[in-house]
Amino acid sequence: MIIEVRRYTLKPGRREEFIEFFEQENRVALRDAGMLVFGPLRDLDNPDKVHWMRAFSSLEERDRIKDSFYKGPVWNEHIEPLVMPLILHFEADVTETTNGFESFGGGGVSL
Repeated sequence: MIIEVRRYTLKPGRREEFIEFFEQENRVALRDAGMLVFGPLRDLDNPDKVHWMRAFSSLEERDRIKDSFYKGPVWNEHIEPLVMPLILHFEADVTETTNGFESFGGGGVSL
């Protein structure tokens, strides 16, 4: 499984607004596009940071889903114009699980 670990530094004081939008709009759009989404997670050391992850079964699936989502109307017309003004900076690490990777429930993960 391919997991992106994403870290967002938001404009000062905008974290709860970002989280609310993410939970009500963005997560649904990402899942509808075919992504498995974990988060958002509040950073306990920085009040302007949020973390979240998204998972794909392979790099090829990741490329296909992301290309379709980011070139489509949901992102371009409904998500990007509202969420990008809240973000100061973001980083993402693309990782691959090991053979012994366990889900949050303790069992093996399969997509």
